[in-house]
Amino acid sequence: MRESDGSTQAAVLEAEDSGLVQEEAERQTEQPVEGSAGPEATSTLDFQTDPSQATVTEGTQEYRDFLLDNVLHSANDGDIHYSVYIPDSYDGSEPYAVFFTLPGYEGLYFQGVGENLYSENFAFEAMNYNSKMIIVAPQLSDWGETSARQTIALVEYFLCHYNIDPEKVYAEGYSGGGETMSQVMGMRPELFTAYLQCSSQWDGAYEPVVESRTPVYLAVGESDEYYGSGPSEEAYENLYGLYHQEGLADEEIRELLVLDVKDADWFESRGWTNQHGGGGLFASDEEIMGWLFDR
Repeated sequence: MRESDGSTQAAVLEAEDSGLVQEEAERQTEQPVEGSAGPEATSTLDFQTDPSQATVTEGTQEYRDFLLDNVLHSANDGDIHYSVYIPDSYDGSEPYAVFFTLPGYEGLYFQGVGENLYSENFAFEAMNYNSKMIIVAPQLSDWGETSARQTIALVEYFLCHYNIDPEKVYAEGYSGGGETMSQVMGMRPELFTAYLQCSSQWDGAYEPVVESRTPVYLAVGESDEYYGSGPSEEAYENLYGLYHQEGLADEEIRELLVLDVKDADWFESRGWTNQHGGGGLFASDEEIMGWLFDR
């Protein structure tokens, strides 16, 4: 069922790693978003966009069954670029699942149309888990609050304009995309069935996630060259502690929260030594991806 292309996978992971230095340079010069006061502030943002009023300009290029560079025109959040795969079987007569995959730095829009799909395999591997699933691959502009708000607007658009099963709304974020999605989770976690964060850190609020009981899986290399495993471990501990305060038993918490720290042997056995770029390997790990789509 699963295709195997070692040369393509290596090229994908090399592209992930090559963006680290440039991403760090831009992060050093990034200014705080005006009016933002950290994770707690983002959880109280007021979203006014009416998804039923949004319009879309469809793309004209295709790549591996994805229609590239569609643009959602949002009155409040500006133009939101995304690629989308809609199965041929979808005709709107029955609800389908939907998966949103947010890329790392090298997949942001300014890197070029479709670079998120050229450099990562999460969108394509997801096809192996549900033939009745729409896959949306946004190309946003940063890993901060603006992109988080745009992601929410995009999710709301699909929930409004397509026949989507509200119990099968999945999200994944790799590297900078994980930072963005964690902020989304701190704002509107109730939109999602489950969230997979890969090789990243948690920038959003924790309390809304606990209140919504949205399952979260945190996957990272123990010696990730960019983040390390510390931020993921801290996010896990914070979420775990809040669930414990809510009175949940350990067994119940384990159903909602997973921390998966991979050691060097895990990466090396797959022919990869760089753990951050190697985070792209999580896309082809059936235990990790299976967890997401089995919720």
